[in-house]
Amino acid sequence: MTEPADMILPLLREMRAENAALHEQTRAVLAALDKRLGGVEDAQKSFRQALTADTLMSRLVTGEFEERLDALEKKVRELESQK
Repeated sequence: MTEPADMILPLLREMRAENAALHEQTRAVLAALDKRLGGVEDAQKSFRQALTADTLMSRLVTGEFEERLDALEKKVRELESQK
């Protein structure tokens, strides 16, 4: 039978090897999560840009609409003042 002191070093080496394998798995999972997070951030950035563009377009359209209304109101006032 082996002495307990002789069993400690092999057990520690085995534990170290298992820990190293688990650390590699953890690193792989973290790398995959970082990649997914990068994709989500890119999609969010694209969405924000599209939303900004849509907001600007709606402001332009609204601004043009308001300008047309102002012009029509001015014409109506002119016509009313002529009567």
